[in-house]
Parts: sequence; C-alpha cells; structure tokens
Amino acid sequence: MTYKEVLSWMYAQLPMYQQKGASAHSGKLESIIDFSVYLKNPEKKFKSIHVAGTNGKGSSSHMLASVLQEAGYKVGLYTSPHLKDFRERIKINGKPISKKLVVNFIENHSQYLKENKLSFFEMTVGMAFDYFANKNVDIAIIEVGLGGRLDSTNIIVPEVSLITNIGFDHVDFLGDTLEKIAIEKAGIIKENVPVVISESQDETKSVFKTISENKKASILFADQEIKESYSTSLLGDYQSKNLKGVLGVFSVLKGFHVNVEHIKTGLLRVTENTGLLGRWQVLAENPKVVCDTAHNAEGLRVTMNQVQKQKFENLHIVLGFVKGKDLKAIFPLCPKNANYYFCSPAIDRGLNAETLKSEAKEHGLEGKAYSSVNKALNAALKQAKASDFIYIGGSTFVVAEIV
Repeated sequence: MTYKEVLSWMYAQLPMYQQKGASAHSGKLESIIDFSVYLKNPEKKFKSIHVAGTNGKGSSSHMLASVLQEAGYKVGLYTSPHLKDFRERIKINGKPISKKLVVNFIENHSQYLKENKLSFFEMTVGMAFDYFANKNVDIAIIEVGLGGRLDSTNIIVPEVSLITNIGFDHVDFLGDTLEKIAIEKAGIIKENVPVVISESQDETKSVFKTISENKKASILFADQEIKESYSTSLLGDYQSKNLKGVLGVFSVLKGFHVNVEHIKTGLLRVTENTGLLGRWQVLAENPKVVCDTAHNAEGLRVTMNQVQKQKFENLHIVLGFVKGKDLKAIFPLCPKNANYYFCSPAIDRGLNAETLKSEAKEHGLEGKAYSSVNKALNAALKQAKASDFIYIGGSTFVVAEIV
C-alpha cells in the first residue's frame, strides 16, 4: 500500500472523532490496553509528560518539547489533530514520522487492527508509542485527545501531569458543568506523580486538590505560584497562561537537566524546533492576515480580545465551525464592527455556511456565506485594504485549509 492508500484506509475504516464526532468515540480503555499488550507495552519503555486541558494543551506541549530539545534531549511529541498531514501528530525533535514507517506499521498489524476494530485514535496512539519506544526517545510529550480519564493516551505513567485549564467543550462526553469536566481531565493524575495546573479556577480548584490528595500527587497551581516570566515566539497574549504551566512543569520535573538558558531559548524557538502551526499565525501583512485554531467559547474569548487590540481600519473575519459548538456562547464574543465571511470546513462535521450565517445574524453579526474556506478568504482579501485586518478561525479544520 502507498502512504495515501494507508491514510484513506485509516480514515474510512477507523473514523476519528474530529471528523466523525460521537460515532468515533469508544469511551473505554480496554481496546488500547489490549493493543498495547499486543505491541509489548511500548508506553513503558520511555518517560513522558502528559498534557490535558480544554485550551492551550497543544501550545503547551510544543513549548515543553522545544525546551527539552534545547536541553539536548531526544524528544517525542504526540499531538492531535493535525492540520495538513497526518504525520504532524507523531514527531521526534520536530521531525515527523516517515511515510514509510506509517505504512509499515499499518501493514504489519493490519490483521489485528481489522479483527479488533480499533478506533482511529487508538491505532494512532499505538503507532506513536511504538515509534517512540523503538527510537529510544529520552522523553515524550503526550497530548490528550479528548478529556483525560478515558482517553487512549491515558495508559502512560508520566513524570509530570499538566492540566492547562477547564472550559465548556465536548460536553456530550465530558459533562455539562466545569466540575464534571474537571473530573474527566483530572483522570490523568496518577499515584505519586506531580500535577501542574496552568490556570486555577474557583469552580475546579477543589476537584483537583481532592483527586491529587487521594492519589498522593503533589499539586502546583502555576498561575499562583510561578513568578518567573519569559518571552516566547508563540504570538498571542493568551500564551502567558500556557507559559506559567510550562514553567511549573520544569520546576517539578526530576531527572532532567533543564536550565534557564534552555528555557529562554526553547521558548523563542518553538516553531523552528517543533513545526507548530495555527496559533496566532501571521500569514500576511498589508493587510495583516492572522489565523488561530481556537474553536470554543473559552479559546475564542481570548483570541477575539487579541483581535480587538490590533490596529486596523476595517476588520474582516473568516469564520467556520463544526457542528455541535455552543454558538449562543460564542457569538456574543465576536465583534459586531466586522465584515463576516461565513464558511464550512470540508469535513462531514462541518456546519453549513448558510446555517451559520443565519444564526450569526440573530446576534447582530452581518456577512455573506461562501461555499468553501478558500472562497471566503479570497473574498475577504479582495475587500480588504492594506490598513485592514483579517482573522481566520472558528475551527482547526478551517485553519487547516489555508495554512
């Protein structure tokens, strides 16, 4: 099979949550545990840091990896979803897994995968852990895919657990209150493994304290206890919150030599070291064009505040979502003094652009609907003057089509 054929098979046979939604979520760990045993437990052959949270876990994971690379370590990085290429999910020192190894893994284990009907995510986690073990990484940064307690990555026993923040997303799986969602995220807390919370919140602090005490895990609320601050190449004011959590991890991580210079340099070289895309990414100037993968109310509240801080004559927003988002919570965050270009990402879960336009209009947001993300962006570019500002976002899959 070719790489393209393998990916087509993976997507068709083993749906992933980001594309298909609820039908791809198994809600249990038995399959990944059995798969890991079949693979000879690769997760036990490397050290790791586990990262969960509603927003910021991707940026935080890449910052952690970049700093550890600057300290001279061989660093695995597992994140999801990808933007352009599946191989973005599985990297070592910023270099994606090869197409050949992706093909070989699927071909070598195809009988098991077919017989046991693993989900896309379970299969991908197994591939990542097997790759990191075979390549003898010093440490791997493992980003949770969905939730924490029942996420397929939650078979590792990390050196440190990091939980960035708690917000309303995936409430159909994780619960309809911040406390319930926090319990699911806190499922990554392990016995005697330090846990760092990037952003302390009144509604969730007691949840984390109780669970960490029960697990005999030390807990650090980074925004309250970490006083240091450094510059990072990742743009966006919101990165300051992620930064606190990252620094908190390095304050409790044992067995790895990471000094201040490694931290400073690593934070300034995140994109170069890890290949991170889509976080307040500047695509053009005159007019300034920025995209961001924020896709829920908590994330968009921060990015919309950032948009309003920009200097511009007119504001243009290219906006698209997947189905199931709480638009009633999102629309009030969006500025009314903008020209909107509504679109739908080209996946099954993409929310119809005309539907989005209609619902947005009820909240005072005016604009036109377009048949694709690129047509929406081209219309915005045609309308915008050099002194204007264009923002593209609402979904990872919207951003994926233009970076």
